[in-house]
Amino acid sequence: MRLALTEAQRAYQLGEVPVGAVLVRDGAVLASTCNLKEAQSDPTAHAEILAIKQATQKLNNWRLSETTLYVTLEPCPMCAGAILQARVQRVVFGAWDPKAGAAGSLVNVLGFPLFNHSVEVIGGILEDECADIMRSFFRRLR
Repeated sequence: MRLALTEAQRAYQLGEVPVGAVLVRDGAVLASTCNLKEAQSDPTAHAEILAIKQATQKLNNWRLSETTLYVTLEPCPMCAGAILQARVQRVVFGAWDPKAGAAGSLVNVLGFPLFNHSVEVIGGILEDECADIMRSFFRRLR
């Protein structure tokens, strides 16, 4: 999660919403990135999506079973869908997102029992630090 926070800091410095994501398998980092929506003019350039793309390219396989995705903010519905489609095993996130979270806050896409893949979800890891960078970013904008 510390590496994901470093990525969130990078996003902050770039003027992006400060979310960082790191995808790991067997202790090895497959991908490490941050939100790049503004830089890429792409509404799908969330940290989670970019990490999934990096990892699938590195592995030359869209199936990311036995991986853990660390992300500083609870994934949104779009990212939750991508996580399910990529067959990520576990998501560990920092701050809860009551306005757009899809891992239990607003909706629970990752825990919906009728999908053909289930994802272990662990929330609230380094929650204060992850929430602080978000608050700081939006306070700076106002």
